[in-house]
Amino acid sequence: MTPAPTPLAGLRVLDLATLFAGPLAATMLGDFGADVVKVEHPERPDPSRGHGPSKDGIGLWWKLLGRNKRAITLDLSKPGGRDTLLRLAAGADVVVENFRPGTLERWGLGWDDLREVNPRLVLTRVTGFGQYGPYAHRPGFGTLAEAMSGFAAMTGEPDAPPVLPPFGLADSIAALATAYAVLTALAARDRTGEGQVVDMAIIEPILTVLGPHPLWYDQLGHVQPRTGNRSANNAPRNTYRTADGTWVAVSTSAQSVAERVMRLVGRPELIEEPWFASGAGRARHADVLDTAVGDWIARRPRAEVLAAFEAAEAAVAPVQDVRDVMADPQYQALDTVTTVDDPELGPIRMQNVLFRLSATPGSIRWAGRPHGADTEEVLTELGLTPGDLKELREAGAV
Repeated sequence: MTPAPTPLAGLRVLDLATLFAGPLAATMLGDFGADVVKVEHPERPDPSRGHGPSKDGIGLWWKLLGRNKRAITLDLSKPGGRDTLLRLAAGADVVVENFRPGTLERWGLGWDDLREVNPRLVLTRVTGFGQYGPYAHRPGFGTLAEAMSGFAAMTGEPDAPPVLPPFGLADSIAALATAYAVLTALAARDRTGEGQVVDMAIIEPILTVLGPHPLWYDQLGHVQPRTGNRSANNAPRNTYRTADGTWVAVSTSAQSVAERVMRLVGRPELIEEPWFASGAGRARHADVLDTAVGDWIARRPRAEVLAAFEAAEAAVAPVQDVRDVMADPQYQALDTVTTVDDPELGPIRMQNVLFRLSATPGSIRWAGRPHGADTEEVLTELGLTPGDLKELREAGAV
């Protein structure tokens, strides 16, 4: 059976980045056929290999983040590593890096050096704060972006501290934005014939997905307070405990859905209240609506609640942990969590590619490879001889 064509086949990406936005963007490109070469330090692998739980000494996060990448080692600060990277860049389309501004330049691998060997290259620079400005040289992580952007300030209960997410939210959003930026720069290259620099600051994409808060403040002086699970824009919108001790989430962003929910829970008279006619009005009366919905749900097990809401065409979802996600029939139908055969661990399950294309689908060809597993293969393809490799190893450059 002939494999399906992939939309990014023939695209060569050099992933020099670590933790987590840059590497995840490269993973997304690899999922749709790009030849991604992960470049790690010979003695200091990507820290994600050691992040979180491991099995038999093998980091599991890396199996996800390193999938569809060939793994090589180069010490870019050594002359042999620098020269080899330039040879790789000469035949590449994209370089992804997340060193502090000025680091590549110090090694003789800045934009001018890379552009000289490959004018068509897209250099993608992913940092906490961007390439210029008063914070540019500070160490930057997604947690700082979650704090600086306003996300933490508006997340949590009104009388509780700001809340940071227990996962890499800002990094993941930045990864999505970076993959989009790379493809945009490549589309421009198709027209102009020239590459360019992508400057991605992790503090910016999360601010974009937070919505119109800067506009509201600019025009109205409005500052979004913490509202817990409630929304300032509609109600009822919350999580509710069921009779069997589980939880469901209800959303009523649409007026028609809000009306269906109130009929379902036996409180149709609330629909006739003047304030019920708008989301903001309903939000101002969230206590009344939450009591109506919460009391109805609290008397019923979750399965009955979900079935009743579905029959009423009202928006509800179970609050699921990872055990529920793995067994959820909708995720199963979409193959959202798929099985990958791994030489080190055997069959492993991980998130599938991000979206489905009908004609040129993506795929997981392999999970994250061992540190430096493909160094010899990739550099031999580059034209290096066994003697060249031996010399680089003796110099500590690979």
